[in-house]
Amino acid sequence: MTAPSADPAVGDTLRLTVGKVAAGGHCVARYEGQVVFVRHALPGEVVDATVTEVKRGFLRADAVVVHTASADRVPPPCRYAGPGRCGGCDWQHATPAAQRRLKADVLAELLVRLGKLTPEQVDALQVTVAELPGGPLDWRTRVRYAVDRAGRAGLRAHRSHRIVEIDACPIATPAVRELPVTDRGWRPGSELSVVSSTAGDPAVLEHREVPAGRGRDRRRTRTVTRLVYGEETVVERAIGTEFELPAEAFWQVHPAAADTFAATALELLAPRAGERAYDLYGGAGLFAVALARAVGDGGTVTLVESHPGAADAARHNVRELPRVEVVAGRVERVLPALGPADLVLLDPPRAGAGRTVVEQIVAATPRAVCYVACDPAALARDTATFTELGWRLSRLRGFDAFPMTQHVECVALFEPAGASPAGRTDPALPSTGRPEDVPGEER
Repeated sequence: MTAPSADPAVGDTLRLTVGKVAAGGHCVARYEGQVVFVRHALPGEVVDATVTEVKRGFLRADAVVVHTASADRVPPPCRYAGPGRCGGCDWQHATPAAQRRLKADVLAELLVRLGKLTPEQVDALQVTVAELPGGPLDWRTRVRYAVDRAGRAGLRAHRSHRIVEIDACPIATPAVRELPVTDRGWRPGSELSVVSSTAGDPAVLEHREVPAGRGRDRRRTRTVTRLVYGEETVVERAIGTEFELPAEAFWQVHPAAADTFAATALELLAPRAGERAYDLYGGAGLFAVALARAVGDGGTVTLVESHPGAADAARHNVRELPRVEVVAGRVERVLPALGPADLVLLDPPRAGAGRTVVEQIVAATPRAVCYVACDPAALARDTATFTELGWRLSRLRGFDAFPMTQHVECVALFEPAGASPAGRTDPALPSTGRPEDVPGEER
């Protein structure tokens, strides 16, 4: 073990007793009073950890030797997982059940620290993270590869531009692993999107940066995408429907996620016939179709999507539902002109909705809001805004839609404070778990 200096430096190895889990795939330890965020460790373990970064007020480190192991520790199923290797997975060294508990602990902590809820309010939500069908491996239907200077495709190391060359990713579906990516050369510096849809449509797209300006503006770039293999348009199957969308457009990466989230959103919102609903950040139309069926011929659904290709796909996918309108544009620009709504469903990107959009949603006076979140910190920040504006987080469900990683998907229900719980009369109904009728992904 390298003896640490009085002020630990990168490369020093520290003997640490690991504490609670933290957001970002770390656990928290302390070295002579200084906070250390440790990867590849589990709560309660005693480890030797090599310092990887020194920041003002804290250190980052990788556990390289485990002296006292947690009962939840297992050998990583991927040979590319571990200190200094692929950064795509955070928890391969933990059992799947332990991973879900760790994610639930992170979610609960963020709701207190960033969401400004009391511990008692969070306890009342009964925060858990439910397993999706299919197991912890072979689930990812979309993978983003980077290409190194030698033209080899791989995945980046944690918090690094360094590319780790791999031959196969075990969390990817077998169909993704079989596509022609890691066995051939590519344009150095490019990135690759690899897709195998739930309907079996393959696509490999190459993305590269090219100059977008001249003279003093030469450093400005734009992304050029070309289809290398497969289909430009793919079909995804969910809620008994086939959705057509550009291969590069957003869709949930776990094959069971779309059905699960749609069923959960409908259960929480309990739509009524004839209601007016908004589907914000609506993508290719998954939730709009589900909502339209629920509100019936007397109701209406307005889908708002800023990505032109996704908006065009949504128009195609809802073409047989005349009471669904698709509006192309940024949510914060479109929403104020839409007027009142009975229900709002939003599935924002990782940064969350933000204060402006939350204020606009509240101004639309819906009776209930369903928030589908791929980042618990963003959800927590927006929860604080909803609370400040007189709303409450009344129900919350977490789903392990990204096994082996730190990521967790949440489906939350917000209601005006003082309102009766949406669609139910029993206030003791559990707030977590998977609906029994659910069959059986990251912006």
